[in-house]
Amino acid sequence: MTLKPPPLRDDCFALPAGTHWTPVDEALGLLRERLGPVTGAETVPLAEALDRVLAEDVRALRANPPVANTAVDGYGLRHADVVEGPQVMPLVEGRAAAGDPYDGVLPAGHAVRVLTGAALPEGVDTVILQEDVTTDGVEIAFHGPLKKGANTRRAGEDVDAGDTLFEAGRRLGPADLALLAATGQDAVPVRARLRVAVLSTGDELAEAGSDARADQVYDANRPMLLAMITRFGFEPVDMGRAPDDRAALRKRLDEAAARADVILTSGGASAGDEDHMSALLQEAGAMNLWRIAVKPGRPLALGLWQGVPVFGLPGNPVAAMVCTLVFARPAMGLLAGQGWHEPMRIMLPAGFSKSKKPGRREYLRARLRDGRAEVFASEGSGRISGLSWAEGLVELPDGAMEVEIDTPVAFIPYAGFGL
Repeated sequence: MTLKPPPLRDDCFALPAGTHWTPVDEALGLLRERLGPVTGAETVPLAEALDRVLAEDVRALRANPPVANTAVDGYGLRHADVVEGPQVMPLVEGRAAAGDPYDGVLPAGHAVRVLTGAALPEGVDTVILQEDVTTDGVEIAFHGPLKKGANTRRAGEDVDAGDTLFEAGRRLGPADLALLAATGQDAVPVRARLRVAVLSTGDELAEAGSDARADQVYDANRPMLLAMITRFGFEPVDMGRAPDDRAALRKRLDEAAARADVILTSGGASAGDEDHMSALLQEAGAMNLWRIAVKPGRPLALGLWQGVPVFGLPGNPVAAMVCTLVFARPAMGLLAGQGWHEPMRIMLPAGFSKSKKPGRREYLRARLRDGRAEVFASEGSGRISGLSWAEGLVELPDGAMEVEIDTPVAFIPYAGFGL
């Protein structure tokens, strides 16, 4: 049976009384505190588990390696038979190879040919490299001493049976699948993929490639957001574009709520005459307009539509991307059952100068060159080309800051957000 978590509370996006401008850390703290998984759980074959989020802790069914084995090509022997200085030791007939174990017990005072990955024959506790040996096929000659256990791997040296491999909330990567397979797992319990609907709003938008009017712009947000969702490991649901018509938008939101676990919209998130998204969420009785002290960005409409969380992003593509990375991405991680993840920050010397005013946290499009973080020439939020130029964001703190060449600044690569 597929289990579904309880629904989110209607007041999950409510701000404390008297809040006007919400600092970034406070906004993130509220999201972290109030959101939780909304996806059910299922079991899938290992071959289908890439990028899926574990619903439960997973333990090793078998040790890795399952038996003690040799780490090199060489000769197995008993450490107790090794003496200081040069010595000669007779070889037994046969050998041990991976998948072809030696049949028998190594007699005292003898050695046996072993190949990499072979199970250690009974009696063998040490292996000498073939490069450290001369042999005529009947005996071997080498110099002692040897360290007991040299060039061997103990059973369970990597993982013991019953060890916890991964905890619930981990997004599985290719290396994780290797470890799961090596320890006997052929299927894993995972969360259903978070379905994220993307809806653009506004009469000013046209589809790329169409005959746009002079007063229209092509919709850049929807392809960007759908691609970001795919990179995050979620399932994108394209809800197209909605006009500045409240009834049409209501219908589109109803359709999105039926098909997705969370909805991202862009445009209409403020409080103007044509900001129908905010108005509809207000009508639904579960909407809050978060004025966040962040640049670029500020207005972020958050609410529930038929129980489905809605993130109303700014219409400007630069602000939409920044708000998605900084706020929506960690929130969607919680909704997907991944838990809360802070992006990776790297302190680097600045390759730019800036006098930052107090009051808002700023995110500058940036990239790493010659060991320094350089920023895009313009901070204009309409310069979409800066998003492609950049390899990440420089994060400047809420307070005032004087940045000179080589001043340490926090650089967050796009990969730190999961892109």
